[in-house]
Amino acid sequence: MDLFEYQARDLFAKHGVPVLAGEVIDTPEAAREATGRLGGRSVVKAQVKVGGRGKAGGVKLAATPDEAVARATDILGMDIKGHTVHKVMIAETAPEIAEEYYVSYLLDRANRTFLAMASVAGGMDIEEVAATTPEKLAKIPVDANEGVSAEKAREIVEAAQFPADVAEQVAEILVTLWKTFVAEDALLVEVNPLAKVADGRVIALDGKVSLDANAEFRQPEHEALEDKASANPLEAAAKAKGLNYVKLDGEVGIIGNGAGLVMSTLDVVAYAGEKHSGVKPANFLDIGGGASAEVMANGLEIILGDPDVKSVFVNVFGGITACDAVANGIVQALELLEAKGEAVTKPLVVRLDGNNAELGRQILADRNHPLVERVDTMDGAADKAAELAAK
Repeated sequence: MDLFEYQARDLFAKHGVPVLAGEVIDTPEAAREATGRLGGRSVVKAQVKVGGRGKAGGVKLAATPDEAVARATDILGMDIKGHTVHKVMIAETAPEIAEEYYVSYLLDRANRTFLAMASVAGGMDIEEVAATTPEKLAKIPVDANEGVSAEKAREIVEAAQFPADVAEQVAEILVTLWKTFVAEDALLVEVNPLAKVADGRVIALDGKVSLDANAEFRQPEHEALEDKASANPLEAAAKAKGLNYVKLDGEVGIIGNGAGLVMSTLDVVAYAGEKHSGVKPANFLDIGGGASAEVMANGLEIILGDPDVKSVFVNVFGGITACDAVANGIVQALELLEAKGEAVTKPLVVRLDGNNAELGRQILADRNHPLVERVDTMDGAADKAAELAAK
């Protein structure tokens, strides 16, 4: 779960990372009082989960409370790279900025460790720094068992060649930022810029945080950070049912058991779709290795409720979840939708293999639903689903 900047600022403040004061508002007039509480000047910052806000006009200085209202009026409702601005942060203006730096911690999946990144070339896209001046971006692996001690922080500071006059402050911030990273079960914490201001202090002026959704069971307070207003309604409904579902931009609904099988199914459907008007997968849905017939019914209900879906491909290799349970789930889902008065008009292509495959096929044959078609091979089923979606 990616956070808005104001949420990242609040987390940083909670754990002791030095930040400036700020308030989030969603109406222009609220900017007046907020700016007044900050001393009469403020920075009005669009709250969207995308970079490049400043270049797009989403960050403006306001010298008076009235000007803050005007700037908030300009920014609220803006479209920034496809993201509509619904909230702005009214932030305290920083003292004159002398230098801008970059620091972050992230999960390095490729090397199965954590990674600290730091640069004295902050205030710009870190991807640009890495591409044009890679020598200015230090990358230091962090052992999960050891974490970031004062000694490790100084190693990062030295590798990034921070100036001597800020080295100790940056090291302290790196230790605190690591504690934030661990305490919040984050996948990424980033400060850009980490700024040295005129009075010599080093302050986090902007932050980016991504939290690990798999840690929700021990971070119940993170639920309040979810941006429910902009969440895809299908994804929200699937989450409520405990389904591992991601909406995609396509026409063939996908259900499989096991993430690896589902990913492979997306590939074969995309490949098959190339010769059928370019149709693509409409979603990722993994019902898991031990899913019940009820889970299958829930999954089908979500996918069939997607107006973009033109056909559905159910691809199951029976293991813990036997194919007869999957077949019963399909039958139950069709009956459930019919009982609700929701006519099922989208064809289902089903490929069952593995444990109790023959019994599962027989259950579907006995039900003999006119929109359910069985195909025994994965490639053949993908091709059929793509063909039906194209029609």
